[in-house]
Amino acid sequence: MTSRQIHGRPFLSLFFCAVFLPGVALADHGAGQATKADQGKHQRHGAAISLPGGANPPSVAITVSKDPVGGWNLHVRTGNFRFAPDHASLPHIPGEGHAHLYVNGRKTARLYGPWYHIGELPAGKVEIVVTLNANDHRAFSIGGQRLRAVARVDNTGHTH
Repeated sequence: MTSRQIHGRPFLSLFFCAVFLPGVALADHGAGQATKADQGKHQRHGAAISLPGGANPPSVAITVSKDPVGGWNLHVRTGNFRFAPDHASLPHIPGEGHAHLYVNGRKTARLYGPWYHIGELPAGKVEIVVTLNANDHRAFSIGGQRLRAVARVDNTGHTH
């Protein structure tokens, strides 16, 4: 178990590398493999909401662990952010929203809370990305970088 700082706040990283990484922007929702219908929905989400860095910006960290029965358990930890499923697809309210889950660059789910069970992952090395998003689905960014967390898991030899 290791402890790291995220914007001056300690957190624990268990099992896999899972840290807040304001990384390279994923092309408007990161899919790159989206269908025409998906592209239309994503285009309506608009440009990212640029947040001030300041003393207490929102933060996100994730932990992914193998579920003993099957699949994987994702734990999303946020700071200065509230999951607001009751406001999904409504206008932006500062400090709240939901998250988007990407597996190997493809959007696979919308998250409304801190825990999510991922049923199956592709075999091999897998990159899991969680982005924080406003109620209206626009991504958040700080300093021009998407607000996201990344974990990499090795699913070699696993069928789930």
